[in-house]
Formats: sequence, structure tokens, C-alpha cells
Amino acid sequence: QVQLVESGGGLVQAGGSLRLSCAASGRTHSPYYMGWFRQAPGKEREFVAAISVSGSTYYTDSVKGRFTISRDNAKNTMYLQMNSLKPEDTLVYYCAAREGITYCSGYGCYDYWGQGTLVTVSS
Repeated sequence: QVQLVESGGGLVQAGGSLRLSCAASGRTHSPYYMGWFRQAPGKEREFVAAISVSGSTYYTDSVKGRFTISRDNAKNTMYLQMNSLKPEDTLVYYCAAREGITYCSGYGCYDYWGQGTLVTVSS
């Protein structure tokens, strides 16, 4: 089992920045893939970004050039640096971990989830 705890959400003005963190615990080795998803009320959870244990990164088109995903395997922690934030980025953000060794952007592919952290971008 892997436990995931997000932190770093909050309120920011449009054009501002936030950094989300996701700390993993419960195992001695890092999950192969970790990712960020986000969700609006009543809507499906959508993929934001993912990173492999070796550092390969993947992004959804709407955040490319604005968000950066990274991880520190020694600390079992993943990050999402969010710059140039827009009001439409206002959502609950979830971190996730996947046991599989192949890339996947579907939320059904991920085995463990954090509790979510709210990001609010004011216009």
C-alpha cells in the first residue's frame, strides 16, 4: 500500500504561481509512475501530468509550457509547479501513483490517490 498526501493548494491571482507537493509513504521504493489529476464538481477526473521514476514527463495540452512536474525519489515526493495560472485552472488537484511500468493517462490506471487539494485562481 502507498499513502499519498498533497499540500500546497490555495488562492492565487490569475498569472500567479503555486507549487503542489505529494508525499508518498508506506513503501521503501517509489511507485514507477506518479501523476497529477484535477476535477471539477460533477465532472470526470482529468489528467494533468505524469512522471516516471526515471524522469520522463507527460502533460495534457492545456498545461504545457505552464506546469512542470518533477519528483525526488530519495524523498518519495512529487511536485507540480504551476505558473501563469488561469481562472479555469480552479479545480481540486489529486496526486496519484501507478504500479504499472507503462505510461497511462487514464485515471483508472492509477492505484493510489491522495485526498485532493483545492487550487483557486481569481481573475
